[in-house]
Amino acid sequence: MDLVWHDGRLLIAGPDTVAHLSEDRPGSSYAGLRFAPGVGPSVLGAPAAELRDRRVPLDALWPGALARELAERAGDDPAAVLETWAVARMRAAGPADALPAAVARALSAGGTIAAAAAGTGLGERQVRRRCEAAFGYGPKTLARVLRLQRALALARAGRPYAEVAVEAGFADQPHLAREVRALAGVPLGELLRPPPADAHPAGGDPAAGGGVDARPGFPGRQDAANRSTALPSGSRTTA
Repeated sequence: MDLVWHDGRLLIAGPDTVAHLSEDRPGSSYAGLRFAPGVGPSVLGAPAAELRDRRVPLDALWPGALARELAERAGDDPAAVLETWAVARMRAAGPADALPAAVARALSAGGTIAAAAAGTGLGERQVRRRCEAAFGYGPKTLARVLRLQRALALARAGRPYAEVAVEAGFADQPHLAREVRALAGVPLGELLRPPPADAHPAGGDPAAGGGVDARPGFPGRQDAANRSTALPSGSRTTA
């Protein structure tokens, strides 16, 4: 989940399960925070599943006066203001649910959903419910996203696509190609193409540590499955 300041307005970008493309006018200004797994819902006050595949103005979730006050304070240095605000909110909210991050780590390492659930001591239904609240989708979708991340890391290291598919856990290269299309909306070759010189590449990973990831000046968005250069998101440019 991202909180994006865009030309004086605040927008929540929910977790994506499909490609999300948007147009923007020249000269627009962006700054954004990307929340680590399970952190966004506690900071923003909304379950991730309610925002899945959606872009929602902050004032649709919060009282309008509070959202406007934060947007106005962010006007001079949005990245710094949003980061300071988010850290304070995180401290007030207390620790996030540790279970979803543990599941993400297990799946990121190539483990099965059943094994990841067994490692928590809970049933698969309970794990799915808590993952949906934290990530916006269940372990099955998360596993697809993380498998694609592994594939992209291998492909960016110069490995042949056929080897990438097998090592990352796909049935074969056509299976890899279908999953890239389904999650990122573009062919693998296009997804791996370096971003334009004027783009601001972003990182981000639902299994990564940390609480917020602040980056100023994002010029636009092309993203999928939770926005990131290394999917979830398939993004080239993200907030």
